[in-house]
Amino acid sequence: MVVQRREFTGVTKNAIAGFGFSPEVAMVIFPVGLFLVGSDLAPIQQNIDQFIQGLTRWESTVKEVKSIDPPAVEIRGKDYEENFVRMNQLFLAKRWGDGLPLLPPTEERVKWIMRGTDLLPDTRIGKILPQGRMATVRTLAVALGMAGGRPEYLPVLIAAVEALLDPGLAHQSWQATSSSVYPAVIVNGPVAKQIRLSSGFGLLGPDARHPAGGLIGRALRLLLQNVGGAVPGVGTMSQFGGMRYTNAVFAEDEEGLPPGWEPLSVEYFGAPRSANSLALYTVSSATNITRRGTGKETPEEEALGSLYRIAAYLEAPNVNGLKGYDEGAPGILLLSSIAARQLANLGWTKEKIKEFLWENSRIPFSKLKRTGMLNYITESGIDPQTLADPWPITRKARNLMLVVTGGRHPTQAYWMQGAQGRKTVSVHILLPADWEHLLQQANTDLGPPPPE
Repeated sequence: MVVQRREFTGVTKNAIAGFGFSPEVAMVIFPVGLFLVGSDLAPIQQNIDQFIQGLTRWESTVKEVKSIDPPAVEIRGKDYEENFVRMNQLFLAKRWGDGLPLLPPTEERVKWIMRGTDLLPDTRIGKILPQGRMATVRTLAVALGMAGGRPEYLPVLIAAVEALLDPGLAHQSWQATSSSVYPAVIVNGPVAKQIRLSSGFGLLGPDARHPAGGLIGRALRLLLQNVGGAVPGVGTMSQFGGMRYTNAVFAEDEEGLPPGWEPLSVEYFGAPRSANSLALYTVSSATNITRRGTGKETPEEEALGSLYRIAAYLEAPNVNGLKGYDEGAPGILLLSSIAARQLANLGWTKEKIKEFLWENSRIPFSKLKRTGMLNYITESGIDPQTLADPWPITRKARNLMLVVTGGRHPTQAYWMQGAQGRKTVSVHILLPADWEHLLQQANTDLGPPPPE
């Protein structure tokens, strides 16, 4: 194990010090990076006694956990533009950025961002793994300021981090895996429209009229990297990445729900109908599925054919999905409100759609054997002898997540394949006392909210 201490600081003499975190004590430090295929394992053999000592008898010398404020970094140039360029060059050199230009997290900017919560700046949200640095409200504000966010985005970011830290999501694993795992955040309640979170066309961006999702997701990515240590090729082995700049943060189109359909927050998590909340789940890929027929089918035939096509995409030997087989979700299916209403008008309820997809996405045992999935199933603690043939991709049909969102057009569906989290997590979004004033200021800065 390689445990290194790397401090993250802010910018310029009038800047906040940056990500405050507790100092870490290294168990064993080697002059090597990740151990990959073909790596020289000699350092492990040479230090095996230290490994054994650390794993069996090591105790931390840190008796008190407290936030520290590293000294601010001062950047001087002939003008603001030169300072901005030098700051971004420094952040890239230190691997504090994501490769795109960052705004300086000055003291003034971070204080402005923290207007989005009534929590104190040093309030601890939790440790982001695998490096385990402590994330505070100030830490989140720094990341959101760097990403280009606004105060009204902070309540959603706080709730997203709280959800991410739920042990059932096992973020310490997907932060370090070779798989392309990233969090998908779905927001319900009035707050989504208030902060201009998209539930329409161009759902995952880019969309200048709905910037909130991309900026919140980017701030979350910076936190996973700078606080959690998921630096590509150093802290995370993710070979291909996946939506790693902005993750996936979007809203459900609650106004477009068919009559009798409840939003995800109510149907899946039991939240009150108008509550501000978000759901977070980990996914590893996304696939666009064409729903429309040729125009020669009846509406009933077209609907049935589209559901069979969706089920065919769900029927995949997904190794990562095994961890969420019992209480998680095999993935998230996105349907536009128009498509949902077309199905509803033909008698398809949300429950009926889930049952159909669950039944028709079962994988024959012959396919499980051919792809080596049976071995993974056994290693996951599931007894193959207890499973039916064909094998369902999740224990219960209700485990499927169905979200009504996306542009109001009927021809496409979107399947976000589940990843390593063992369950789905929902968290209430807590708004500050002066919320209405923040929204008024946003309208002044950005103009009136766009129509959906």
